[in-house]
Amino acid sequence: MENISNPHKKILDREDFHALFDVLHALDYKIVGPVVKDGAIAFDRVTSPRQLAAGVIDEQFPGSYQLTASHSPRYFDWNTGPQAIKPFLFKPRQALWTCDVDDHNLVFNPCTVEVEKQAFIGVRACDLAALALQDKHFLQGAYQDEFYQAQRKQMLIVAVNCSRSGNQCFCVSTGDGPEASFYYDIVLDELDEGFLLDGGSEKGQQVMAQLPLTSATPAQQGKAEQQVKSAAEAQKKKMPRKSQLAGLVKVLDSDRWLAVAERCLACGNCTLVCPTCFCSKQESESDICLASASQVRLWDSCFSEDHSYIFGKTVRPTIASRYKQWLIHKLVVWQQQYGRSGCVGCGRCVTWCPVAIDLVAEAQLLVNEANGSEGKNNNGGHG
Repeated sequence: MENISNPHKKILDREDFHALFDVLHALDYKIVGPVVKDGAIAFDRVTSPRQLAAGVIDEQFPGSYQLTASHSPRYFDWNTGPQAIKPFLFKPRQALWTCDVDDHNLVFNPCTVEVEKQAFIGVRACDLAALALQDKHFLQGAYQDEFYQAQRKQMLIVAVNCSRSGNQCFCVSTGDGPEASFYYDIVLDELDEGFLLDGGSEKGQQVMAQLPLTSATPAQQGKAEQQVKSAAEAQKKKMPRKSQLAGLVKVLDSDRWLAVAERCLACGNCTLVCPTCFCSKQESESDICLASASQVRLWDSCFSEDHSYIFGKTVRPTIASRYKQWLIHKLVVWQQQYGRSGCVGCGRCVTWCPVAIDLVAEAQLLVNEANGSEGKNNNGGHG
């Protein structure tokens, strides 16, 4: 089948990739991109393409993650690390207000919302889907989070379509990848010879207008499309369909929850690496003289026993009850709250679980039980 050229798609040669950084710097953006840090892909401040995670590929299995050399010049051969853009918006630690003593009176002051223009390079489709869910919670509900909102307005996102899928990727079955379809300012497809670019916003088009671009040929566009297609076809793991997940409320008393609890450490790793989880707690901090104090919001996990402590009682005292809360809330209740499940198919919770509990496998077993067909595999796609 003959490739049809899209005139909006342009090519940036590999040797000119630094020009993207130059333009973003000229527009006063601080650039955040993927680097190798502590043996994993991490998003951190960068100033040059030389700092990116080039020439490495990730190998992910339940409870296992490692990077190996790919012997390729590509910057984006990897899939996901433990975190992407969530910590830059919903920060692990956020001061909310301060309190000082002035002539024996308490004076309360809101914390200044400090933001800077940040451009994120290398964001994947699953993390864009997660960002949309975070926006629904922090920006589009009855109450808006001013800290999140202020930084969100200053973001520019350069997304990258996945050219391969890892063992734990299942974004096709959740409808979230491997191709980025929304929420980006610029999207890249990385080819051996360079990068296929397309704009997704006016901001993105303004950046592209300052780059040394040429029109992409039909052959180059065909390569990019084939990469995404191959990445999608490579995915073997599948989350049950939305309609199947809704049936999980039928098995709230299943022995499966106890079976998971026998393995689960309640460490909270799954919630910490999940790009959509947003549980938090607040704590008061004071100086040693008790002359000033602050209220701080910290990341928390529903796997923590204290997280469900209310008025002298722990609502979910067992690991089984906390795992049930997490899975039912994410896969079922979010469908009612946000119009979709809270899983975007990134596979992080499986990779970074120290005892290799597989969310997809557990959900499928529970779906089978809800259908009275335990042991059968009814995997399906999204919808």
